[in-house]
Amino acid sequence: MHTLVLLALVGLGAQLVDGSLGMAYGVTSTTLLLMIGTNPAAASATVHLAEIGTTLASGASHWRFGNVDWRVVARIGVPGAVGAFAGATFLSWLSTEIAGPLMSVLLLGLGLYVLFRFTFRGLRTDRLGQPLRRRFLTPLGLVAGFMDATGGGGWGPVGTPAILASGRLEPRKVIGSIDTSEFFVAVAASLGFLVGLGTSGIDASWAVALLIGGLIAAPIAAWIVRWVPPRVLGSAVGGVIVLTNTRTLLGTDLVSVSGGAATAVYAVVVAVWAGAVIYSVRAHRAERTAQASRTGDEEVRDPASIG
Repeated sequence: MHTLVLLALVGLGAQLVDGSLGMAYGVTSTTLLLMIGTNPAAASATVHLAEIGTTLASGASHWRFGNVDWRVVARIGVPGAVGAFAGATFLSWLSTEIAGPLMSVLLLGLGLYVLFRFTFRGLRTDRLGQPLRRRFLTPLGLVAGFMDATGGGGWGPVGTPAILASGRLEPRKVIGSIDTSEFFVAVAASLGFLVGLGTSGIDASWAVALLIGGLIAAPIAAWIVRWVPPRVLGSAVGGVIVLTNTRTLLGTDLVSVSGGAATAVYAVVVAVWAGAVIYSVRAHRAERTAQASRTGDEEVRDPASIG
């Protein structure tokens, strides 16, 4: 019972972050399942089963708040489903000894990407309103879907920053469209795992616990996406992913570091994480100050504001 409550809380927290940032539900939930000893393929399968419900609820909530661009959903969702099915069947065929370290490496890489992408580059807004091309969205969907199934998460960490970096769609619509299209990815990945694994190692009660937490958080996240600075949240979430998967890797035969050396590695990761969050907060405040200054200058130059 204690485990189910913990999973529900993880699902709630992960969906709050995912719904407001467009990433991290799968990565966060899969990381926890790996930490408690779940088979990598079964962990990803359990999370994707839960995501069928959470992504449906999240998509409906984002649609209600006007955060969805349906053209983007259609153009990225279908190739994403193809990539997810392929990734799920691929992971199902791997042995646990290979899949465990591989998944941790993938998750660590995604965490580092999220951490540094949001900390140092922020969000581009100078191309807002320009159309997103199919030749960009189709390969992006295939890669992100494959990464999502094999890494237990990756649709958001790959898709959201890539579309944000293009600067062609406002952040809340990027997040809403990615969350909505993830429904197709979750369904396809779940089918792929069922083909490859059957129901072996999949705990339905764990999927339900993750689902309940996610369903509670989905409408809240869709609302707060308008208010939470994505830059700061991206740095914080990226640090969590890096720290947890560093811990997993240090305990594998691939790395096998313990004692004082492991403590030193953790200390470095935490220091970098804290520095990234502080930097993001300051950068966000500086951006707001600069924006307010530009707005004030424009009002002064506007003849209608004089007299």
